Amino acid sequence: MIDVSYIYEITPYIMSGLKTTLIVFTLTMLFSIPIGLILGILSSYNKLFIKNIISVYTWVFRGTPLLLQLYFGMYGLPAFGITLDRMTVAVLIFALNYGAYFTEIFRGSIFSIDKGQEEVSETLGFTRVQTYFYIIIPQAVKRSIQTVGNETISLVKDTALIAAIALNDLLRNAKEIVSRDFRVEAFFVVAIIYIILSYLIVRFYKIFERKYAYFRWLMIKVKELYKKFDEKVILEGININFKPKSITSILGKSGEGKT
Repeated sequence: MIDVSYIYEITPYIMSGLKTTLIVFTLTMLFSIPIGLILGILSSYNKLFIKNIISVYTWVFRGTPLLLQLYFGMYGLPAFGITLDRMTVAVLIFALNYGAYFTEIFRGSIFSIDKGQEEVSETLGFTRVQTYFYIIIPQAVKRSIQTVGNETISLVKDTALIAAIALNDLLRNAKEIVSRDFRVEAFFVVAIIYIILSYLIVRFYKIFERKYAYFRWLMIKVKELYKKFDEKVILEGININFKPKSITSILGKSGEGKT
């Protein structure tokens, strides 16, 4: 039979570990997503040296257990004269580990976009940076939302591994109570907390996905297009929307800026 009074008694101590869990989760997301996005973009460049470095990085961090990486950061780095506190080790290792996964996610999303869009952007006078910032990256982010959401849920659950390096998170606090009282209710409390966190993340990504839903009905939006050759203005104040699977004909004389 469930002892409600006992659960009420142990919950505050378990919840005291939630702060550590959320800190590791939040900082990991703040660092790993930019790492993944930047390296994903660099992977699309035709620079073999850069590609090889990124490949080695993702291979190492995706090919070894996260728990082993935590142990190496905590007990292996001091052998090389590098000593970090437990929280720094946790955030560093988690950021590098998930950064490797996000790198592959964003790289795949970028490569899934038709190369013709880059060629058209170059024709319109966009720089490579502008092409990626305004055209490639928004589409890549949209295509990767579900996969990034799945990894984010995995991250919430993986934060339980920091108990292995003696950080007082949700799971470590629950284990202390179970060892002290020889009762397992604490594990059920922790399970409910993780389920709630996972649910909140799923809801967040659904809202985020709806925000980018305009890609379903709008492929390209042109606003206040301006183009000139030397001192001759060819296009000015052009506004037009191109919908997916639609056919648009642009008519005009030679040299009027149709391309």
